[in-house]
Amino acid sequence: MIEGGRWAIKANQTVEYEVVETTDLLNPDNPQLASLPGQLEGTGSRLIILDQAIEGLCGRKVRRYFGLRGIPVEYLTLPTGDEHKTLDNVLRVTSRLNTLGTSRLSTPPIAIGGGVVQDTVGMAASLYRRGIPYIRVPTTLLGQIDGSVSAKNGVNYEGHRNRLGTFTPPPRTLIDRAFLSTLPERQIRSGLAEALKLALVKDPQLFAVLEKYGPSLVAERLQDSSPETSTDQPGRTTMHRAIAGMAEELQKNLWETDLQRIVDYGHTFSPLIEMKALPELLHGEAVAMDCVFSAILANQRELLSGTDLLRIINTVEAIGLRPSHPLFTDEQVLTLALEETMRHRNNQQIITLLDGIGRTIFINDLTQSEISTAASKMRNLVGSK
Repeated sequence: MIEGGRWAIKANQTVEYEVVETTDLLNPDNPQLASLPGQLEGTGSRLIILDQAIEGLCGRKVRRYFGLRGIPVEYLTLPTGDEHKTLDNVLRVTSRLNTLGTSRLSTPPIAIGGGVVQDTVGMAASLYRRGIPYIRVPTTLLGQIDGSVSAKNGVNYEGHRNRLGTFTPPPRTLIDRAFLSTLPERQIRSGLAEALKLALVKDPQLFAVLEKYGPSLVAERLQDSSPETSTDQPGRTTMHRAIAGMAEELQKNLWETDLQRIVDYGHTFSPLIEMKALPELLHGEAVAMDCVFSAILANQRELLSGTDLLRIINTVEAIGLRPSHPLFTDEQVLTLALEETMRHRNNQQIITLLDGIGRTIFINDLTQSEISTAASKMRNLVGSK
């Protein structure tokens, strides 16, 4: 008689990656973009993936950079827009990696562009050869202050945002705030919504900067270019505090094994609504509305004062974001959005509510009546800005 056996395998993996702030990144004298992460050495060709916006704005500079440095590269341009964050585009990237003969370690691809190209390339890199290193160069504010720190990537699938994805941080992310100077104001506003989210849950000092300088941050695209902002540097402060705060939160729960995450504030109801509204709403625009809706829920429970609720709404509007949308007034849609998010949270609500600006609690007992009342209040905010 042969008895069965049992083997328990335990392994630990040390994860270390860096976010590096630099200036004049596309100047051939700046070695950062050409450098390989860690102690890697390689002479093979590398794939540079640009999104269409960056191709139009900086494509020639990128090609000049690698040309003058004598580095063999090939290029792939991907479309922008969340509707293009798909498996098909992931496979486009992997196909080019395959054609190029990308090695396991020494020829990491470089993704230059907004969040869609970053997620797409990150997903492709995590799948190719079961995972290869890659370099992130986010060029949007959202990508620089939020996605730059994250280990996550993913694509939309069957109408759901980021339904397919992996945890695969690149060993290096390069941040150059100058890229923001070319962005449309709408993109800046959308990115500031993620900074606002972080400010509300843990950083009153950052909230004060956004409250005071919101319009200037948008108009100057965080470049601190006026006499007032060149002294106080709210753009630099916003960038640094947002990145540092996000890094602090992610480092202690990188794989999201603990589902109680304060950085999920603004991301309970917005994912479904954002997908339903595509392409009308940008990610940050939907997040800002969720921040307001969740602040209203906190106010209804007397956790957040009416004064602070008004400050939040006024700050959202000063940044130039809409505080509400018809979908945030639809009780059925909001209920469906919560149900969908609960599946992602192991069938628990785990809703982050503000206990004042900069403080939070988690709840698991939100009622239909509370959603209905808050939806009614959001109805009064539709059309305001």
